Amino acid sequence: MAQVSERQTLAPDLKKILLTEDEISKRVSELASEINEKYKDTQEPLILVGVLKGSFIFLSDLSRKLTIPHVVDFIAVSSYGSGGDKRGEVRFLMDTRENITGRDVLIVEDILDSGNTLYYLTKIFKSRGTKNLETAVFLDKSERHEMEVDVKYIGFEIPDVWVVGYGLDYKEKYRTLPYVAEMYPQKD
Repeated sequence: MAQVSERQTLAPDLKKILLTEDEISKRVSELASEINEKYKDTQEPLILVGVLKGSFIFLSDLSRKLTIPHVVDFIAVSSYGSGGDKRGEVRFLMDTRENITGRDVLIVEDILDSGNTLYYLTKIFKSRGTKNLETAVFLDKSERHEMEVDVKYIGFEIPDVWVVGYGLDYKEKYRTLPYVAEMYPQKD
């Protein structure tokens, strides 16, 4: 399928496309191959735990490319400090339904920014007695890390810009774009 020009596809508040649909598809296939190889001999299905809402498209595409036995589960978390800023305490809004004790678990996250959320989740999941716990993130803003988090599978490293598409949103807009685009800075 031919790529349409950015001018035809971008909304006025989107600056440029950072990752095309084809680039994303290729990288997700590569990640799935790595995961298939790692877990090819496991007896029980791998539990993929998607962090809602942002990871749902990445998780969906990744899970469909896996050939190993696996199940999909979700969690929802909130990461807000005092005064409504996006830093601070992480708390569960929705927990897994699968029992993860003694199981291989892969946390699937849309973006690694400060690292606070993923640090918290790995700490909690390890305390629940997972057999093997690894993480996959679609996008990594490595220059913004505040917490050290061991990420096994990284889709793409990106600069410190606001991005939307492929699960990531701005006020619930742009989440279902098939590509990742940089937004112009917002005044809110």
